[in-house]
Amino acid sequence: MKKMLAIACIAFIWGCKEEKPAATSIAETMKTYTIEQMMNNESIGGGSFSADKSKLLISSNRSGIYNMYTVPTAGGELTPITQSDSSSVFGISYFPNDDRVLFRMDGNGDEIYHIYLRDVDGTQKDLTPDEGKRASFYGWTEDKKGFLYTSNKRDDRFTDLYEIDLETFTPKLLYQNNDGYFLGSLSKDKKYLPLIKPINTNDSDLFLYGMNDKSLVKINSTQSGNSPEDFSPDGTALYYTSDDGNEFSQLMKYDIANKTSEKVMTKSWDIMGSYFTENGTYQVTYINEDAKNVIEVLDVASGKPLDLPSFDGMDITNVGFSRDEKQMRFYAGGSHTPSNLYVYDLESKKQTKLTDVLNDEIQAQDMVRASVVRYKSFDGLEIPAIYYLPHQASAETKVPAMVWVHGGPGGQSRQGFSSFIQYMVNHGYAVLAVNNRGSSGYGKTFYQMDDLNHGDKDLKDCVAGKDWLAQQPEIDAEKIGIIGGSYGGYMTMAALTFTPEEFDVGVNLFGVTNWIRTLRSIPPWWEAQREALYLELGDPNSADSVRLREISPLFHTDKVTKPLIVLQGSQDPRVLQVESDEIVAGVRKNGVPVEYVLFEDEGHGFVKKENQIKAYSEALKFLDIHLKGDKGTPIKDGNLNDMKPDA
Repeated sequence: MKKMLAIACIAFIWGCKEEKPAATSIAETMKTYTIEQMMNNESIGGGSFSADKSKLLISSNRSGIYNMYTVPTAGGELTPITQSDSSSVFGISYFPNDDRVLFRMDGNGDEIYHIYLRDVDGTQKDLTPDEGKRASFYGWTEDKKGFLYTSNKRDDRFTDLYEIDLETFTPKLLYQNNDGYFLGSLSKDKKYLPLIKPINTNDSDLFLYGMNDKSLVKINSTQSGNSPEDFSPDGTALYYTSDDGNEFSQLMKYDIANKTSEKVMTKSWDIMGSYFTENGTYQVTYINEDAKNVIEVLDVASGKPLDLPSFDGMDITNVGFSRDEKQMRFYAGGSHTPSNLYVYDLESKKQTKLTDVLNDEIQAQDMVRASVVRYKSFDGLEIPAIYYLPHQASAETKVPAMVWVHGGPGGQSRQGFSSFIQYMVNHGYAVLAVNNRGSSGYGKTFYQMDDLNHGDKDLKDCVAGKDWLAQQPEIDAEKIGIIGGSYGGYMTMAALTFTPEEFDVGVNLFGVTNWIRTLRSIPPWWEAQREALYLELGDPNSADSVRLREISPLFHTDKVTKPLIVLQGSQDPRVLQVESDEIVAGVRKNGVPVEYVLFEDEGHGFVKKENQIKAYSEALKFLDIHLKGDKGTPIKDGNLNDMKPDA
């Protein structure tokens, strides 16, 4: 539920704790890379097996924007099957019995996704053409003669469940959602539909709806966070996660006939999800272990865990199985290397690497392996964070630093690869990605600590992160800034307004600056979680508006004294462009250096390589001038010409 209720989450993830080689040896051979080189690291996702298992369907941004590609499971070149140059294309799935494909697109980041069919001859058709309405794929039917999807075409506020048959592609309404539920996955026999009713941003009630008799049975007996995962292969039980009686979400099993629940898996971290493979041979479970994915695959018959491939310094982050369950595709990567796609034969144990996504112009050893650190905040609370220290940093060669704040509220900085972070670190900036109180992944008590307190204790956690950085011998304590997107952008602006002398610069990526407006203008399809958001942040239509105004940076711009850069997408449905327009205008009145970078064809985050290059190069140029003090001096490498991008 936490991931569904976050205002925004951005796709920057962090790294694992391991000992680095001596910084001096790498620093001597390290190259400095341009933003073009760094953003030429390919980003890929997905991995649907074709019916004959000869290839996988994936999405890649190698063309500069996400398109669909196929890659042979035996290894070989990627073949593009779409050539969009505007909206990003994300593959959903091959058809069960042929090479037709489902994919989704929105309008340049407006999050109005539609589901499309790509036929074997390359023709494309919008299967959910209702203008201004969102559609989400919900899986193939058991007989593979149709698929399920949700849409808010009947009512902008709520998503209903539909089925489309593959003969006529005519939608049929299966469940009309009049009461603002989130929908779980329909059972294979179409008898039961899990429904989730948010209480607050952590807790929710879980119901099981009978599709035939229209019965509604409540599963949880106490107020807790609950989320449906999958039905057992025989359809007699529903598996779900719950933090009932526990700080962390555990895996539960609900017996449908007896209406009883039992705990089936307990971890000291949140269990994020669990599902059964096509024929029920394996159960796959994801655990959020200290901000990274840990995956367990259980052989259902024996009850024993499957031995997964292992990699030095990397983790398997995602897995998927062929329909006959004889092959598994997986991604493996780390904070210092982007994730590559592999195929693993479960019988022969042969594994095949299908991609090599690190730009071949980049030396792998030049990337920085992050570490997990913890520091004490103002009140003694321990704050976890992900720390990237440049290879060139030492007590003799101190470097500037940035405190990075994730999206949310309720997001989490995670261990994994970020080209943007590596770009900053490669150019001599340390990065501390803080998981301040209110972040996911560290227990529900920690998660709820910032409720109705944003811009106060969560901000103090960020200031404590700055203080921790200042104590590190490799850090220049006089050159520490703050950066973040969405909620992290809000924290950047809160830092510059409410603690104006703590940070030396601010980088605001599409951050909230007026909570009253943002909470009143949330997208209509978030209606099911509106009240939950109000409970965490405040109701803008009540007396809470007084406090919301007090914590909104827009009304305190006169306090800003430090340089600021703001980056925004004009199609953003979550944080409207006006948020950035007005904060820029307000701060400029102070005579403070302010840069503003606006993209007409981006939404909540920047996905087009051209725009990423522009955004991140402008951010670094801003930091070089206003934090590092280079005053625009070009950064050069012995093998390269002037690397500074054009203004």
